Amino acid sequence: MASPLMDIYEEHLDEASFLWVQWNRALVAPDYSLEDVASLEERLLAHLDGLVVGGEAVARELLLPALDSEDPPRISAALWALLAEPGRLELAELVKRVQAAAPEGPLAPLGRALELNGRPEVGEALLSLLKTPEPVLQAWALEVLASRGQLPRGVEVELLGHPDARVVVAVLRGMPSLPRDVASRELPRLLADSRPGVREAAIAAGMMSGVHAAWEACRKAVDSRTKVDRMSLVMLALGGDERDLVRLSACTGAEAMRENALWALGFSGRVEAAEACLELMGPGPVAALAGEAFSAITGLKLEGAYAREGKEEEPLPPLVEDLSRDLEPRPEDALPVPAREAVAAWWSESRKDFARGTRYLRGRAFSLDGLLEELEQGPMRRRHVLALELSLRSQGACQLQTRAFTQLQHTGLVQAREMRGRLSASPFLRMLGS
Repeated sequence: MASPLMDIYEEHLDEASFLWVQWNRALVAPDYSLEDVASLEERLLAHLDGLVVGGEAVARELLLPALDSEDPPRISAALWALLAEPGRLELAELVKRVQAAAPEGPLAPLGRALELNGRPEVGEALLSLLKTPEPVLQAWALEVLASRGQLPRGVEVELLGHPDARVVVAVLRGMPSLPRDVASRELPRLLADSRPGVREAAIAAGMMSGVHAAWEACRKAVDSRTKVDRMSLVMLALGGDERDLVRLSACTGAEAMRENALWALGFSGRVEAAEACLELMGPGPVAALAGEAFSAITGLKLEGAYAREGKEEEPLPPLVEDLSRDLEPRPEDALPVPAREAVAAWWSESRKDFARGTRYLRGRAFSLDGLLEELEQGPMRRRHVLALELSLRSQGACQLQTRAFTQLQHTGLVQAREMRGRLSASPFLRMLGS
């Protein structure tokens, strides 16, 4: 029988597991700001710290057994608490557990806990996994180390030629920018690579490294209208010209691309994009996404008279499809549905305040100060792309981890403001080399 004191620690773990889910959802929520997340995070950390102070007895009797559970947030919370202080879980044992979890075990919850751990020696212990013959584990280790800022220099030379696409994608996504010689040698073939995810990751890495060929590959990908990923559309929106805006707007006409195209248009900041979004605010499944993008450009808050009361309930799927349907709530489910007529009336009055050819962010002409302010105060759901833009404008020097604990995010924002004078506000095409 468990002691009354151990029951208290069990409750800490239950609450930490629940709040772990809520906090991670809040990081991508359209109705949470960084300040809101910090409030939720305070509750999460209180329960995690409660587990840490329980000492070796709680680690042995509660946390270590929790690592073998089938509940991902419970695994994450338990591992974070075990690694918060040295001695509760030996690092050699950690590596063995990770190796045992590959390829079909709980790598994702283990990785999330490790991304949020602040002990440098934990990351150092994971370096040995870069030499593993298991591609899934290699890619996982690359992602975790990149998130921790501990990806070793020179790893791109060894692994960009890896036969497994997952490893190549993880390297490309993890590097702040590629050395000039590596970019010139490796990117041409990677931009033409047909393996899943490789071309898209190469486009982002190339633009981060100031390679003009990456921009042309991005345009070509969007023009193809086949299997265009969201990131290529976003890249085109962030730095494209009027012709690129036409490309993006045309993508809203294809049902398979409409949601991703609307997401991208909101980051373009252009008048033409706002008007394209207004046209899609009528009855239909993308009205809320169109409203979100319109609001990001114009600054209009979709509340009060500008939002419809209630949301249309989606019809239940046929019973035969029910078991295969993903019922996990999506971040966009929390978006307000715009009242199109009211929004259109507002736009007819406010349109004169917006000039064609100017990029807007939340109703103001784009500026670096506005970008940093939006990262500090804007919706969590959009901050991940804006952090990418910050990284692009610094060519990888500013790496804001938008899925880290908020204290670390605030530190990153302070550092970004200190680098303000070194950031470029120019259109991306002017920043790219040959």
